[in-house]
Amino acid sequence: MPLPQAAGSKRTQRQAAGRKTAGRKTAGLKTAGPPPFVACCLALLMPLGPVVPRRMFGGWGLFLDGRMIALIARDRLHLKTDSVTVERFRAAGSEPFVYHRQATPVALSYWRAPAGTLDDPAAMLPWGELAVAAARRAAGKKTAAHTRR
Repeated sequence: MPLPQAAGSKRTQRQAAGRKTAGRKTAGLKTAGPPPFVACCLALLMPLGPVVPRRMFGGWGLFLDGRMIALIARDRLHLKTDSVTVERFRAAGSEPFVYHRQATPVALSYWRAPAGTLDDPAAMLPWGELAVAAARRAAGKKTAAHTRR
């Protein structure tokens, strides 16, 4: 059982301010929304469903139904791909997201949104649908791998 806190303790003050003891912001406190580019990408992908942004490693991950469908890094939108969809992205002139680990380039399964899609919601929709399908297939593979163990 936790010890009672003094009326003027910092913990009590945080709780009274509507914050969790871990210092996380909760309802009732103003928080900044995502940066303008992230908000633009959210608007473009909203026809797919309730896309949720999460800060990740200095960038943003965009999630739909708990699955990451896109990555935003350095104000560039990269959509989830897999072996089924990657050739369509390559044919459209897209490039993979690449980061460096100990001076070695590592390419992820997120490819830059094709040219012209950031200015046209109708053009973005089919690419977003491909990203959702790739994320679902990846989640299905993970589930299948866990059931085999």
